[in-house]
Amino acid sequence: MEIFQWPHLNLLFSSMLIVVVLAADPYSDALLSFKSEIIDPFHNLDDWLEPNSGNPSGKVHACSWSGVKCDNNSTIVIGLNLSTKKLAGKLPGKQFSVFTELVELNISQNSFSGEIPVEIFNLTNLRSLDISRNNFSGHFQGGVTGLQNLVVLDAFSNSFSGPLPVELSKLEFLKVLNLAGSYFSGPIPSAYGFFKRLEFLHLAGNFITGNIPPELGNLQTVTHMEIGYNSYEWNIPWQLGNMSELQYLDIAGSNLSGSIPKQLSNLTKLQSLFLFRNQLTGLIPWEFSRILALTNLDLSDNFISGPIPESFAELKNLRLLSLMYNEMNGTVPDGIAELPSLDTLFIWNNFFTGSLPRNLGKNSKLRWLDVSINSFIGSIPPHICAGGELFKLIMFSNKFTGNLSPLSNCSSMVRIRLEDNSFSGEIPLTLSHLPDVSYIDLSRNKFTGGIPSDISQASKLQYFNVSNNPELGGLIPEETWSLPLLQNFSASSCNISGNLPPFKSCRSMLAVELQKNNMSGVVPKSVSHCRALEIINLASNQLNGHIPDELASLPALSVVDLSHNNFSGSIPAEFGKSTNLLLLNVSYNDISGAIPSEKVLQSMGRSAYVGNRELCGAPLRSCSASMSIFGSKGTGKLRLVLLLSAGVTILIAALLFWLVYLRKGNKGQWKMESFIGLPQFTANDVLRSFSSADSMEKLPPLSAAVCKAVLPTGITVLVKKIEWEPKRMKVAIEFITQMGNARHRNLIRLLGFCYNNHMAYMLYDYLPNGNLADKVTMPRDWSTKCRIITGIARGLCFLHHDCNPAISHGGLNSSTIVFDDNFEPRLADFGFKYLIEFIKGRSSEAIKDELYMDIYRFGEIILEILTNGRLTNGGEIVQSKPQDVVLREMYSENEATDDSANSLQDEIKQVVDVALLCTRSRPADRPSMKDALKLFSGLKGQGKQ
Repeated sequence: MEIFQWPHLNLLFSSMLIVVVLAADPYSDALLSFKSEIIDPFHNLDDWLEPNSGNPSGKVHACSWSGVKCDNNSTIVIGLNLSTKKLAGKLPGKQFSVFTELVELNISQNSFSGEIPVEIFNLTNLRSLDISRNNFSGHFQGGVTGLQNLVVLDAFSNSFSGPLPVELSKLEFLKVLNLAGSYFSGPIPSAYGFFKRLEFLHLAGNFITGNIPPELGNLQTVTHMEIGYNSYEWNIPWQLGNMSELQYLDIAGSNLSGSIPKQLSNLTKLQSLFLFRNQLTGLIPWEFSRILALTNLDLSDNFISGPIPESFAELKNLRLLSLMYNEMNGTVPDGIAELPSLDTLFIWNNFFTGSLPRNLGKNSKLRWLDVSINSFIGSIPPHICAGGELFKLIMFSNKFTGNLSPLSNCSSMVRIRLEDNSFSGEIPLTLSHLPDVSYIDLSRNKFTGGIPSDISQASKLQYFNVSNNPELGGLIPEETWSLPLLQNFSASSCNISGNLPPFKSCRSMLAVELQKNNMSGVVPKSVSHCRALEIINLASNQLNGHIPDELASLPALSVVDLSHNNFSGSIPAEFGKSTNLLLLNVSYNDISGAIPSEKVLQSMGRSAYVGNRELCGAPLRSCSASMSIFGSKGTGKLRLVLLLSAGVTILIAALLFWLVYLRKGNKGQWKMESFIGLPQFTANDVLRSFSSADSMEKLPPLSAAVCKAVLPTGITVLVKKIEWEPKRMKVAIEFITQMGNARHRNLIRLLGFCYNNHMAYMLYDYLPNGNLADKVTMPRDWSTKCRIITGIARGLCFLHHDCNPAISHGGLNSSTIVFDDNFEPRLADFGFKYLIEFIKGRSSEAIKDELYMDIYRFGEIILEILTNGRLTNGGEIVQSKPQDVVLREMYSENEATDDSANSLQDEIKQVVDVALLCTRSRPADRPSMKDALKLFSGLKGQGKQ
C-alpha cells in the first residue's frame, strides 16, 4: 500500500513546485493582465505570451518581451518602454502595484485616453515618466508627490484641463517638466519658481492666463524655458533676467504687451530668444549686445518701433535675426553686414529706409534675405551672393534702383522676388547657372534687353513674371515653352515683339499672359500640347490669322482674351463645348460669321464680341437682320429709311412707357436683369415660377434662407431675397450687377435678378451636390483636400483682387462652399452680406474689415478640412499651440506619421503654415488672398489651378 502512494506524492510535490514558480513571476501576470485591458490593433504586443512551461530558474519570463527591461539577473522589471506601439484605450492602473522597483515608464506616442491612473504615483522609485503624445484628459490627478525620485516628467501634447498641478514644485529631484500642448488653464503657479534642480520647463500651447509670475526668475538652474502660445496679461517680468543659466527662452504668441525689459540682457548664456507674435512696444534694448552667445533672435509680429540697435554688431554668433511685421524705422546698421554667422535676415513689413549695408553677404554665408515692403533705396549689395548659399532673395515693394549684376553668379538661388521696384538695365541672370531656381518675379520695374535667352535651361522653373517692364523689348525665347515644370509665364506690357514660339512641350503650363505687347504672327497650332492651360491672355497685340481650333479644344481652358488684335475667320465652335470656359473675349478684331449658338458663348455679353463688323448672332444683332439691313445688295437710302423708322418706333415706345410709368404713380413694376446662362425671361415668367399669382402682393413671403424654384424652361435655380428702401435701389442694383459679372470657376453663378423699387429676388445656379459642411467628415485623400483648399483660395482671390471694387464674401464657412458635378468647390452667397451693408450705407472701411475676416475664415476652413471636420472655428486654438504640436496633429489626421511620408509632411506643413498666417490675431498681419494663393505654389496634390 505504501509503495503505491509514493508516486502520487511525487506528482503532488511537482505540481506544487510549478505553482510556486509561476506564482513567483507576478510581473508577467501583471503585464498579461495589462495587455488584456488595452487596445492593440496592430498586434505590437503579440510576443507577450504566457509561458509554455515552468520557470525553475526564478527569472521573470517577461524580460524577453518587447518593451520590457529587467535588471541584470532578469528577476526584477525596472523599465517599461511601450512608446510608438499604436496602443489605445484607457490606461489600467491596478497592475502598477507590482512594479515597485520600476525606474522608467514610457508610454509616449500612443492613443491612450481618459485620466491618468493614480496608481502610477505610487511608483516611488520612478525616475522618468513619459506619457507624451497621447490623449489623456481631465485634471492632472493629485498625489504626484509620491514620485519622490522623479527626474523627468513629460506629458507633452495631451488633452489635460484645469489648473497646472502646484504640487509638482515639491519634487526636489525634478529636472525636466513638460506640460505643453494641452488645455491647462489659469495662471502659472508662483510655486513653479521654487524648483531646486529644474533644467527644462515647457508649458507652451495651453490656455494659461494671468501674469507671468516674477518668481520664475528664481530658477537658477533652468537652461530651457518655453511658456509661449498662451494668453497672458500685462508684460514680461524683468525678474526673468535673473535666470543666469538660461540658454533658450520662448514666450511667443502670448498676448504680451509693454516693452522688452532690458534686464534680459543679463542672460549672458542665452542662445535663442523668441518673443514674436505679441503686442510688445517700444525700442529693442541696446543692452542685448551683451548677450554674446545669442544665436537666434525673433521679435517679429509686434509693435516694436525705432531702429535696429547699432550695438548688434557685437553679436558675432547671431544666425537668425527676425524683426518683420513691426513698426521699426531707420536704416540697417553697417555692423549687421559684419556678423560672421548671419544666415537669415527677416526685416520685411516695417518702415526702414536708406540703402542696405554694402557688405551684406560678404562676411557670412547668407541663405535667406527678406527686406520686402519697406522704403529702401539704392542697389543690391555687390557681395550678396559671396557666401555661395543664398537661396531666397525677397526684396519686393521698395524703391531699389540699379541693375542685377550682383546676382549674376548666385547659383544657389531658388526664389527671387524683386517686383515693384525701380531696377533697370538688362536681366543678367544666367539661368543655365541656376539649376534650382523655381520662382522669379521681376515685374513692375524698368528692365531692358529682353527675356534671358537661356530661360529654357532653368529646368526647375515654375513661375516667371516680368510684366510691366515697358522697355524690356526683345522676343519670347524659342524654347521657353519646353520647360517641364513651368506653370505661369507673365510678360505683359513689356513691348515684346516677334512671333509666339511653337508650343513644343508645355505639359505643366497653367497661365500665359502676354497682353499689351507688339507681338505679331499667328497662334501656333502646337498650343494643343498645353493640355493643362487654363488662362491665355494675348490681348492688345498685332496677332493675326484664324483662332486655331486646337486652342479652343483645350480641356482646362477657363479664360481666353484675344481682344484688340487682327484675328480673322470665325469663332471656333469647340469653344462652345468647353465645360470650364468662363471668359472669352474676341472683341476688336476682324472676326466674321455667326457666334456659335452654344449657351456658354452667348452668355459672355456684348462686350466680348463688339468691334468685329462682320460678326453676328446673339448677344449681337441677329445674322438675318444683318444680312437684310446691312447686306451688300441693300441701298444706302433703304438703310437710312429703316434706321429712321426704327428710331421713331423706339422713341414712341419710350414715351408710352414713360406715360404708363407716371400714371402708375411709380409704385414699382417688376423688372428682370439677366447675367450668364439665363434666357431672356420676363419678370412675370420668373414670378410665376414662384407661384401661380402674377403680382408680388399675392406671393407668399420668402424666408431669408435660400429656396428653390423652377423657371418656365425647366431650369432649377436657387432664389435669395433682398429688400431695400427705394432711395437705395440704384446702389443696390449697381452692386448686384457687379456680383453678376463676377465669373470664376470657383464661384456659384448669379444668373440674374427680378426686382422692383422695394425688393429683389436673386437667382443662382442650383448645384445639388451638397456643401462642405455635409461632406467634410468624409475621409478624403490628400490630393482631394488640396484641390478643395486651393479652389476656395482661387475663388476668394478673384473676389478680392480681380473685382473692382473688391467684393468680400462676408459669410464664408463650410455651409457656403458647395460642389459642382466635378466636385470642384464653388463659393455661394458671396457678397450678400456686403450687399446688405451697402444698402444700409456702411463705409468702405467696414468693407476692408470684411476682406480681412474672409482671410481669417479661410484659414479656419483649411484647418477644418485638414482635420476632417474635427476642428471648427479653430483659429484661436492653433494660434495658442506650438507649431510642432499643430503639425503633429495634422500629420496624424492625414496619415502622414511614417518616416516614409516626408514629402507629404512637407506639403501638409506648407498648407498649415498658410492657415497659421491667415488666422493671425491682427488683421493687418494676415496675407492677402493673392499672397496666400501664391504660398500654395508647388503643391503636388493641388491638381489644376
